Amino acid sequence: MSLKDARGRPLRDLRISVTDRCNFRCTYCMPREHFNGEHSFLPRKELLSYEEIADVVKSILPMGLRKLRLTGGEPLLRKNLVGLISLLRDLSDSIDIALTTNGALLKQNASSLYEAGLNRVTVSIDALDPDVFQAMADSTQWSPNDVIEGIMEAKRVGLGVKVNTVVKKNLNEDQILPLLNRFHELDVPLRFIEFMDVGNTNAWNLDDVVSGQDIRTKIESEHGQLTPVAPANRGEVAKRFTLPDGYEIGCIESVTAPFCGDCTRARLSANGSLYTCLFASKGNDLKTMLRMKATSDELSDAIQSIWEKRSDRYSEERSEHTESTRKVEMSFIGG
Repeated sequence: MSLKDARGRPLRDLRISVTDRCNFRCTYCMPREHFNGEHSFLPRKELLSYEEIADVVKSILPMGLRKLRLTGGEPLLRKNLVGLISLLRDLSDSIDIALTTNGALLKQNASSLYEAGLNRVTVSIDALDPDVFQAMADSTQWSPNDVIEGIMEAKRVGLGVKVNTVVKKNLNEDQILPLLNRFHELDVPLRFIEFMDVGNTNAWNLDDVVSGQDIRTKIESEHGQLTPVAPANRGEVAKRFTLPDGYEIGCIESVTAPFCGDCTRARLSANGSLYTCLFASKGNDLKTMLRMKATSDELSDAIQSIWEKRSDRYSEERSEHTESTRKVEMSFIGG
């Protein structure tokens, strides 16, 4: 069965938020002034159980699902995450299972994640300079070295590894080349992400965006001309390029070069709502169905109906909606 939305886009990727909690307070995602001691995080009973998450995945697999990505908040804060990965791997030998993490807890978990069936990790790190890193993460508990040690351990145990860096003007622009040089040495692909207007709390302003083109210009000034790499498949998020020696970088340009037309991703929030866009204002409740013991066929029918009606293309319509639309926070449905 090949499921298509109202714009002909298939459902290939499911991003699963397992928690809305995080041990960082990154200014572009969970700014401390909003996510402080007074903020109410989801109580345990409101989170989907691992069995419920597996039931959702099982219901979507026949529709052409190919990739799963576990996100948060910070997914490694959820207890026994390897148990979820094992459940998901038991559903399919071939589905690609990835994890997005800030890397702080990766070193001690990499081996068990790999053994449970995880294929890949994407690690977020926005600076090598300790002061800039801690300013962006708004945390003094962790350092860039903690994250890099986690990356190296993930590589050692056999996980595929990529690194993501959000670039914000006048904050970490001077980290672009140091990050590139470091991960070039480690042979880990690096992707630069334009500062996006996700959620309502990160004080997004277009003036703070460093475009993918400006990032590439800075890189070419030191490393020479970049060569574009053709997309491997429809829905690929990053524009990929290689340095003259073959090292690959990527740029995710949701602001200056929207890619809504090829978006194949749905998102399952930690409390069981299905979102059809990162910039959505509301989701579709699946948790109630799950806790009323809906069958796999009933879940499949509901998800099929949601996807077939999907027509989201927020990034292409950003100028019309930025000021007027309240959007779900990224920490609630993952990146």
